[in-house]
Amino acid sequence: MGWKPMPLFEIQFNFPMSNEFTYKAAGVDIKEAAALVGDIGELRRSTEGKRSLMGAFGLFAASYDLSGYKEPVIMTGCDGVGTKLELLLEHDLLEIAGKDLVAMNVNDILTTGGDPLMFLDYVGIGRIDKDKIKRLIAGMAEHLASCDCILAGGETAEMPGIVPDGIIELSGFCVGAAEKSELIDPTRIAVGDVLVGYPSDGFHANGWSLIRRILKVNPGLITTEEWPSFLAPTRLYHDVVAGLKERKIDIKAMAHITGGGLPENLERLLDGKGADITIPRWNLGAVGKVLSFVADEEAVNTFNMGWGWVAIVPAGQVEAATSFHPGARAIGTITDSGHVKVTVEG
Repeated sequence: MGWKPMPLFEIQFNFPMSNEFTYKAAGVDIKEAAALVGDIGELRRSTEGKRSLMGAFGLFAASYDLSGYKEPVIMTGCDGVGTKLELLLEHDLLEIAGKDLVAMNVNDILTTGGDPLMFLDYVGIGRIDKDKIKRLIAGMAEHLASCDCILAGGETAEMPGIVPDGIIELSGFCVGAAEKSELIDPTRIAVGDVLVGYPSDGFHANGWSLIRRILKVNPGLITTEEWPSFLAPTRLYHDVVAGLKERKIDIKAMAHITGGGLPENLERLLDGKGADITIPRWNLGAVGKVLSFVADEEAVNTFNMGWGWVAIVPAGQVEAATSFHPGARAIGTITDSGHVKVTVEG
């Protein structure tokens, strides 16, 4: 009997059984997809407030007029919701998934000093479910309207046999712009500058593979009443950036604290410098229940630890940089140590 290698993977395709050779019989309903575009029109229009597209919506590509900028610099970002999406689907919190998708992209654009101008989404689904997709778009539109970013378009891909029933693939893309002279330049960071932290509303849309593992081993850890706040959407920090700019704070750098936590997200800005950071233990809602299973060092290197946004400013401007935002505080100082040290108190 000869040896037969085992396949590395096996995919089972479940197409609707039909002898009719049409796209719809193969599982893709392009008329349903086209109808969906019309259904979400009002949601999309709600994102066109202070800004609007150049030309009609629904063309093959979206355009934005940059003639209002003297020396425009374009910045782009791409991100998703990660494995948090599994829990959001399980608890039927699709609007939060849409908000997470926007925030994870828009916040990255904001760190540059740029304006988030246009957002596009990608939704992959086994079979078009207009209600679910409209709820996702509703969450996106609410977050986008709040920061004057346009929902410029996207792609809804119906992929029977590839995306399993009950699963949704989700990705987002953001385009921003800024005057060249107004770009934030992290090379200006100096020893003695202060790191100002701005609070998050919970875990950002990262680190959820670890969280899900903890929850699987400890079923019932999060109560029914706690789930909505535990799965709170990633905060948009456009209000923080606007407040800093309004007060003419000399922003040396800004960081969106996602995967890698405070150390990794700050180290990419410091160009060989270091930082000494001291933060209180994070006990927001049910967050503390999860963190009780994680060593401090692991938690600091995975989660935002309650500080979803950090601005680096001169020491003389700390009061101005904190007074306008509830919960903001100085959490550390730039050093010449070459590494970021984070101490958790309490």
